[in-house]
Order: sequence, then C-alpha cells, then structure tokens
Amino acid sequence: MTASRDKFGRPIVVVTGMGIVTSLGAGKADNWAKLTAGESGIRTITRFPIDGLKTTMAGAVDFVTVDPFSSTELSERLAEMAAEEALEQSGIGRKGDFPGPLFLAVAPVEVEWPQRRELGRAVGQQEINYDDLLRVSGGGKYTPYHRRFMFGSVATYLAETFGTKGSPISLSTACASGATSIQLGVEAIRRGETDAALCVATDGSVNPEALVRFSLLSALSTQNNPPQAASKPFSKNRDGFVMAEGAGALVLESYDAAVARGAPILGVLAGCGELTDSFHRTRSSPDGKPIIGCVRKALADAGMVPEQIDHINAHGTATPENDKMEYLGISAVFGEHAKQIPVSSNKSMVGHTISAAGAVEAVFSLLTLEHQRIPPTINYETPDPAILFDVVGNKARDARVTAVMSNSFGFGGQNASLILTREPI
Repeated sequence: MTASRDKFGRPIVVVTGMGIVTSLGAGKADNWAKLTAGESGIRTITRFPIDGLKTTMAGAVDFVTVDPFSSTELSERLAEMAAEEALEQSGIGRKGDFPGPLFLAVAPVEVEWPQRRELGRAVGQQEINYDDLLRVSGGGKYTPYHRRFMFGSVATYLAETFGTKGSPISLSTACASGATSIQLGVEAIRRGETDAALCVATDGSVNPEALVRFSLLSALSTQNNPPQAASKPFSKNRDGFVMAEGAGALVLESYDAAVARGAPILGVLAGCGELTDSFHRTRSSPDGKPIIGCVRKALADAGMVPEQIDHINAHGTATPENDKMEYLGISAVFGEHAKQIPVSSNKSMVGHTISAAGAVEAVFSLLTLEHQRIPPTINYETPDPAILFDVVGNKARDARVTAVMSNSFGFGGQNASLILTREPI
C-alpha cells in the first residue's frame, strides 16, 4: 500500500485489528478453522426448557458463563472478548486508553419474562407495571437492575474498560446493526474527526421470548433434527433462519496513522452503502429497490464497478423471502456477473447473530481476503432453481479474492453493504 487517500480525496480507512466470538468458538483462529471446514455451531438449546417451542435449536454461545437469564450481561461479555482480541492484534494505544470513539451495535435491551420475574421479586410483588419500571430505573437500591436493563449500559462498560474517547454510540438498526457500526467508524475517520475508531457489534439474545416472537413472524426454521442442518441458505427447502449469538470487533484507522505506528494492515474499508425503505416490518419491498440502491451506494462509495467484486458474503438468512430478494437485488446491479461471482453465507454454520451479524461477517470477509479461501455454504443439497448464484456449496473454495462485498439486509428495510479490499482501489 502506498496511497494514503482514496480517489475521492478522503483518508483511506484500514483495519488493524479484529476479534470474533460465535457459536463456533472464541477468536479468529478457532472460528476460521471450523468455518472453512464446514462445521456448524448450531445445537439443540439446553439453556432453558424448550417444551412446546416450534424451534428448539440455536447458535448459542454456551461456553461463556454468565447469568443465564441476562442477555445484556452475555452481550457485554461477548463484546469485551471480541474487542480485546481486536485491540491486542492492533497494538494500538495503552491498555484502557484507546485514542478514538466507540461505535457499538447492540440489541435493544428489553425486560422479558425472566427479567420481569426478577424485577417483581425486587419490588416485592408478582406483577410489575410501568411505574415500577420507572422506580427501578432510578437506581439507588435498585442500581444492579438499573444497569442491567439500561440500553446504553454495554457501551458505557466498554468505553470505561477500553478508554475510548467521547460519548460512546449505541445503535440498533436490526440485522444491519453490525455493518452500520463499522460505517459510522469509517465516516468519522473520513471526516477527519479521529484517526481511529473501535467498532463492535454484539448480541446475546437467545432466550424463550425472542424465539417465540420470531416464531410468530414465521421467520425461524423449524427443521430441528438434526439442528446442524437447519440453516439452508439459497436452498429450495429452506424454511427460515436460526437465531444465534456472537460478537465482532474491528479497529479502524486512517492509513497514515496506521503506517506511522507500524501497525499491521489487514484490509481496507473501501465502501459503505445504506438505504432504508420502511416498506414493511419484516418483508422487503417486492421491487427490490432498497437492496438495489444500497448495493449501488456501496459500489459508488468505493468508486468500483460490479466486475471488481470477487466474492459476495451474502446476508443469506435462509428465509424464503430474504434469499429471493437478495438474489433479485444483486442480479439487478451485477447483471450476468451475478451468476459468476462466488457467493456464500456464513449463517449456514454460525446462525444469524442478528445485531452482531454485520461485524461478525466483516471479520469473516477480511479472513477470506487474508487466506484467499471462501468459506462454504453448508446444507446446500437442493439448490433453488430460481436463485442462479454461484453458491460455494458445502466445501470451501480457494480463489483469488481482492474485493468482497458483505451484505446485511434487516427487518424494517434496514439495509447496509460493506466493500472490503486487500489494497486501496
């Protein structure tokens, strides 16, 4: 790398550290080895009773010990683990003194069944109402509960732990959240507001109420046996996504700042695109315009054309609607190249990490660039004849990859695409 500014005159944004935790394990090495071997982290749920549930499997992170009923505590711990790995690789700053802001994607912290029971015991009654929640949120003797259920608590903890600068930003844009957190970091560096940003996305939301909610939306796979075969992106017999947990973290820096301190340069955040349609709470606009516009914006932001993309790390949730709409959107932008470009979905193995997905998959995209190896889409036994992608099915593929597009298309029409490259374009 020699250039320090892109073709638009903006500071080039590079990645100098990355960290990851998924149902496959903790850390880049373990995740990458299992991902490229086609292993699945999806298992039958053991954290809570599953009697009566239509969906009984998930990509849960059960090797991290926390309060089993606190998704906030698990999200916090996963985020900390991923950020620690990213910072260690980057070697930036002193411990607890990160020289830039924190952008955190995190699921909305909601008071669900187990937490309501716990709060009921705290206030001395069986049922709690809004006034009780207000009383608890005031802190005092309820401080432990106040912190646990506060939306910004995870960001506050990470900011204090790693010494980030300025007010930490918590954001939640559905399944696009992780990619959005990275985009915010890219934009802050491009504007010259900072030379570094810590971008983290985390989700520890596998719990009974979340499973019931997604089941009521007919969004989850019910192919429970065997659980490892449930997630079938781009297959004709796909029937929904599999909930999962995890976290991803990136240390972003301007090229000049990274070179000045001799930091490892793992890749370039060349382009970001975002578009929201608000067509429906869960469905995509049938004309595909929001996805098409999002992908085009990412290409334009990178100053690239479709033929320069060597691999698409698809959103690929395995819901009947999402996979169809992703193909529609990509084929509209990429034309005939859409049938030739290798496409893969990590969700076939790790499940859908919801708020964390965009960052988790950005890490996988960077590892693809590093190793020149595209992870497979497992369970790809019955291709959907209406989806003409070149799906990397069941076995990893060695390939020349210089640029990856990583897509995150969320509920409510929240769409984000990232373009990651080995070198400046």
